[in-house]
Amino acid sequence: MSIKGILTGKEQKKLKAPKNNEEMSFLEHLEELRWHLVRASAAIVIGAVLCFIKAEFILDQILFAPKNPAFITNRAFAWVAVQFNSPDLAINNLPFNVINTEMAGQFTTNLTIAMVGGIILAIPYIFWEFWRFIKPALYEKERKHATGAVFYSTLLFMLGVFFGYFLIVPLSTHFFGSYRVSAEVPNLINLNSYISAVTTVMLGSGIVFELPIIIYFLSKVGLISSGFLMTYRKHAYVLLLLLAAIITPPDVFSMLLVSGPLVLLYELGVFLSKRIEKKRGNEELLEA
Repeated sequence: MSIKGILTGKEQKKLKAPKNNEEMSFLEHLEELRWHLVRASAAIVIGAVLCFIKAEFILDQILFAPKNPAFITNRAFAWVAVQFNSPDLAINNLPFNVINTEMAGQFTTNLTIAMVGGIILAIPYIFWEFWRFIKPALYEKERKHATGAVFYSTLLFMLGVFFGYFLIVPLSTHFFGSYRVSAEVPNLINLNSYISAVTTVMLGSGIVFELPIIIYFLSKVGLISSGFLMTYRKHAYVLLLLLAAIITPPDVFSMLLVSGPLVLLYELGVFLSKRIEKKRGNEELLEA
């Protein structure tokens, strides 16, 4: 009698590892990963070249926009300030000046804009290359369950970038641009400092918004469970509040405004973890 003849259906299924995964050695996996990284890097370079060419437009029309009163978020806060008769709610109503104080400052700023822009433009392709690398190691049923992973990962990342750009950046520029330790000290913001702050917030928000995807895959491989997430929910909320405090100006209003979506993302991760466990339980009942 063969080995398969004395195994249960579930155990036989575990033996059916993906074909590509069986045939490739560890070094071959590393070689395959190297080429995926090369192609992803090439996509970033192509996006960076396009952004380098259009750096002036990106700087003037996109990155400088949140500090101007006409920006959509600033106009929305101004409207709220009028409705509640509270002028303090208005933000960026007095735009500050940005200056360059370094010899190569404008050139390095151009490079920074190109690199960050290249990463954002290439994100869908980067996620696709990552998916192509892990796909052969998945079982057929796991591949079906992971359908749309590239789309949802890209969607969450871009939502995070937009969230950072339209909310966190205007709040940050208003706080730090208008803060005065003394009336004798005017704010002349360095170009590299401004661009670094804006791009860091945008990329950081995009990464943070991947939280549900991270929870999904950790639940899929059994490293965490919905019970674990619910047990340590309060601890997670504290960490999310700390994270919001780090990426926002040091005031309670901004911190709470940003922490709300982070909490919703965590709860979405809990929901996805519960769904995975429910499907796993149903499959085990069917196979029993």
